[in-house]
Amino acid sequence: MMNKLKPAWIDEFKKFALKGNVVDMAVGVIIGGAFGKIVTSLVNDIIMPAISMLTGDTKNLAELSYALSAEEGAPVIKYGVFCQTVLDFLIIALTIFWAVRLVCKLRVKKEEAPAPPPPAPAPTPEDILLLREIRDALKNK
Repeated sequence: MMNKLKPAWIDEFKKFALKGNVVDMAVGVIIGGAFGKIVTSLVNDIIMPAISMLTGDTKNLAELSYALSAEEGAPVIKYGVFCQTVLDFLIIALTIFWAVRLVCKLRVKKEEAPAPPPPAPAPTPEDILLLREIRDALKNK
């Protein structure tokens, strides 16, 4: 009775969700999120202090902004947040580029491995050898 109440798409979804590719993708998304936090920390805690030494008192790109008016509550363009997000993206993109490049090089080396030598040809059967001798003898007459 329970199977009649359960829609057919639930079984299809179970098959889809439990496939290896979907699980691999989920793990990749989780690791990617953690990697994004690492990159954000790299930018905020290592790169930005170095940049602040060069530019002056700005400790964080996110602090950079431009108020459209001197009035209180006026709209503010926070271009520093955008710049920091672009910097995060560039670091992540560069890291992914190098990782993919490394994987491609390893894959090429694996494909270039020498192929095993072909098996030695089987010895010619005696009846074939005998027929060849008869043929050659007939040609020489």
